[in-house]
Amino acid sequence: MSRKQASLIMFLTVLCLILGFLISGRLWFRLDLTRNKAYTISKVSRELYQEIPDQVRITYYISDKLVQVHPLPGEIADLLQEYAAYSQGKIRFVKRDPAKAGLLGAMEQMGIQPQQIRTVEQDQSSVAMVYSGISIEYLDSIDVLPVVFSLTTLEYDLTSRIRALIRGKDRECGVIVGDGDRQWERDYGIFAQSLEQSGYSVRLMPPGDEIPDTLPYLFVLGGAEDMDDWALYRIDRYIRLGGKVLFALDGVHINTAGGLEGRAMEDKGLLGMVSHYGATVKPELALDQAALTVPFQTGRQVRLVRYPFWISAQGQGGNRNHPVTAQFGGLDFFWPSPLELNPPQGVEAEILVSSSPRAWLMTRDFNANPESAYLYEREQEDSLGTKTLAAALSGVFPSWFEGQPKPVREGSPEELPDMSGAARTSRIIVLGDRDLAGSFMQVSQSQDRNLDFLFLCADWLGNDDDIIGIRNRQGGGRLDKISDPGKREAAMAFSRIINVYLIPLLVIALGFFMAWKRKSQAPLKTGVSGVPGASPSPEGVQIDE
Repeated sequence: MSRKQASLIMFLTVLCLILGFLISGRLWFRLDLTRNKAYTISKVSRELYQEIPDQVRITYYISDKLVQVHPLPGEIADLLQEYAAYSQGKIRFVKRDPAKAGLLGAMEQMGIQPQQIRTVEQDQSSVAMVYSGISIEYLDSIDVLPVVFSLTTLEYDLTSRIRALIRGKDRECGVIVGDGDRQWERDYGIFAQSLEQSGYSVRLMPPGDEIPDTLPYLFVLGGAEDMDDWALYRIDRYIRLGGKVLFALDGVHINTAGGLEGRAMEDKGLLGMVSHYGATVKPELALDQAALTVPFQTGRQVRLVRYPFWISAQGQGGNRNHPVTAQFGGLDFFWPSPLELNPPQGVEAEILVSSSPRAWLMTRDFNANPESAYLYEREQEDSLGTKTLAAALSGVFPSWFEGQPKPVREGSPEELPDMSGAARTSRIIVLGDRDLAGSFMQVSQSQDRNLDFLFLCADWLGNDDDIIGIRNRQGGGRLDKISDPGKREAAMAFSRIINVYLIPLLVIALGFFMAWKRKSQAPLKTGVSGVPGASPSPEGVQIDE
């Protein structure tokens, strides 16, 4: 090769490196071998640029102190960079340290809160204040993720917030707490906090208040014994106008403040109205061998018991053909009532979540006290089988008040608006458990499962079916996934055989094999003519035997 050819090759190599460096910001490749591609943004996020008229700016405010001690900021930055790389210039990603940029005073005004972390340097422990938050800017609008310390729902939060900004719509939902003895912040505080952290504007409405036609969807939590016809008319009219509703209702009231005795709900119309739409909440309790283990105190002693009234619906209990449960990871119920589907003409009903085949019913003499466990199985033999616990309805729903006069409230001059003549297509989800969204999920450590399910329901009600797939990819399994006692014992026995006996025996056998192989390959010390122990002959000297 001539010197001229070598110089040309060197020049072209350097030119290719420079060009590769210049376009590297627009190229992205990641090998993700996880089952659900949990570390690669989904198709809806990759194609988000098609919906963005003007540039979106994502700023990751991260303290260098946190970057030095934890790998998570690097993973978050990689995900944000992936948004920019796929956006064809529509999304710009910036990473800034608030301290170096002189923005510490502006952080709290933006809503990004500092967090304390404990660090150890040269055997000295100290507490540092760090920031890890994200702002999303589009034109004159801004949305903020105040604290980002997890990748679990980050893509969902980013994509849904970006979409809300470019559409100019707030992420809004309505909530009606129907039971007079319950309060939103106290009894559903975990759900309320999660909605707020996810950027939702929650409109809390007392039963009977006007429900705006523009409200994207509504959560109705309980109320069978307290909501009157006036309140029901408001909900019925909202559905007739195309409103979407999630009903979380009980068929049996359990006295959680006393001895856990129960009684059938004294329905004032809500259960009847939901049944008219196509899903009947039965005045029964569902029990299941696939149940949660809960601490129970007797005297001074606390023991763990498997409590069949707290049902743990596993992945196989989800309807894989429905967007909400396509990647169902499980859901926990607390004293649920089974559902019976009876859709009217024009309404499609689908089961979302079912119990295991080892479930049964309690239809009378309701007693859920662990001290009365001997009463649990009285009806097991007659009612054993899979029970429907959650269902989805869609279509044009018949009005509960059709052919009836509008309700009136005694002493109130207000008059309800007329029912719309032309009903619109709507969606409804019915859960046979009002406590599913309540504080009991903290006791059973069910927050991740139950909250994820509720957000998936909200997305489906809001017609964001493509967003649902993002949350579905994040689901993980539980360590107590095998709930059948026989199968669990068999799995434990198999694990003991593998770890205690088989693996040690394989190691020992491998040791013997390696020793035998080494010995068989060792060279023998040979003398003249292959005679062991004989001395070699001098060069050029032949020795006759």
